[in-house]
Amino acid sequence: MSTLRTVARLALGAAMIGAGVGHLTVLREEFQAQVPNWFPLDEDFTVLASGVVEIALGAVFVALPRHKRVIGAVLAVFFVLVFPGNVAQYLEAKDGFGLDTDEKRLGRLFFQPVLILWALYGGGHLRRRERVELTDS
Repeated sequence: MSTLRTVARLALGAAMIGAGVGHLTVLREEFQAQVPNWFPLDEDFTVLASGVVEIALGAVFVALPRHKRVIGAVLAVFFVLVFPGNVAQYLEAKDGFGLDTDEKRLGRLFFQPVLILWALYGGGHLRRRERVELTDS
């Protein structure tokens, strides 16, 4: 595995652990801004549960490099699943994390694909395919 891919995996894993801890502690209220009004579960419960999931995903991404492909794919799916919360934050004009204008909230939406690609790259899914050159023998 390349050094850059390893650094990407470790950095994303550490970021997930940090974000998860934030869900459970000092950033709890900020994360509640990303829970859509239509979501059927309590905002605080949703933030706490997603924080636990983020800590677990980050920890296994760091600690289990042997399973990086599966974990990277699961992380990418996780980022897809939480994306409606980011859309809701924009549509419902909820402030959180300094996203206090429609422009800032809209700009945040374009970061989610970066996280998805980061998870896939760190998991070893985005590799350049080697060209097979056919030669006349």
